[in-house]
Amino acid sequence: MPDPEVVEGDRAGSWLVRLDGRDQSLVDLTDPTRLAFDYVRRSGDVLDALGDPGAPLRVVHVGGAGLTLPRYVAATRPRSWQVVLEPDEALTALVREELPLPRRSGVRVRPVAGRPGLEALRGANADAVVLDAYDDGAVPADLVTDEALGVVREVLAPGGTLVANLSDTAPFALVRDVVAALPPRTGHVVLGAEPATLKGRRGGNVLVVAGPDASLGDALRRRAASYAAPYRVLAGRDVADAFGGGTPRHDA
Repeated sequence: MPDPEVVEGDRAGSWLVRLDGRDQSLVDLTDPTRLAFDYVRRSGDVLDALGDPGAPLRVVHVGGAGLTLPRYVAATRPRSWQVVLEPDEALTALVREELPLPRRSGVRVRPVAGRPGLEALRGANADAVVLDAYDDGAVPADLVTDEALGVVREVLAPGGTLVANLSDTAPFALVRDVVAALPPRTGHVVLGAEPATLKGRRGGNVLVVAGPDASLGDALRRRAASYAAPYRVLAGRDVADAFGGGTPRHDA
């Protein structure tokens, strides 16, 4: 695995976590509620919309890097139970040393890859599973198959929500295939991305959210519209119209 590094961020108290020259996380030690990367902000919006505001959540994070989102949940929802699956032990050790978690954060990092880590967490009754794992800039193939999404379903509580951050480019083969594998297993599907990405002008991160809450799309639209640079949210028929035609992938 490439050597990780921590460098100064855009303002005092903020730090960038880099791996193989790629920015993986921005951690603001003075304000853990600050989510500087747009795609992380979109994931935070989803978690904010789950359950009662401020109530603890049970969250499994597949991919850790600087632990930005777990820090956010710990700050906004004290007493939350969180498990992070991060196989890069050198990265985790560096983050713990230079960007330590607050005491009693409730965040536990397991040195294991996403798929075997999820399989070990069957029955965890998680409120959310956040898939945000990358290997050499690509989502690991064993996390986006029909079988993998079935394991996620077993990790989630009956009312739980999947939040998957997928990097893709037009014609969005990966996003289409994941969307095809979700219903009817996970209920309602919502997508969020920058307008330029959805129009196919450039590649980017598409957030795929699946869960039983039919009102989640409306909640995310309100959050998306509140930003200086709003992102777009697709829900219901709009998802099928824009990202239909995929075929679920399967384990080799």
